[in-house]
Amino acid sequence: MDSRTLGLLIVALGAGAIVIGLLVASGGLSWFGRLPGDIRYQGERTRVYVPITSMILVSIFLTVLVSLFSRWR
Repeated sequence: MDSRTLGLLIVALGAGAIVIGLLVASGGLSWFGRLPGDIRYQGERTRVYVPITSMILVSIFLTVLVSLFSRWR
């Protein structure tokens, strides 16, 4: 990988991080973590949170992203 490609990749990752940060700050991702299938248990002194559905969505998104990146490369 040459330095130009690496530089573009770093810029793209930074831009993606900014977009995700803006979505989180504006409340655009408030649904994330509250999907059906995410398990929440709150006892008297215990809290357990298992984000099964949310992590499946993250896994699908990352799989598609890596697949597109590998085809582009």
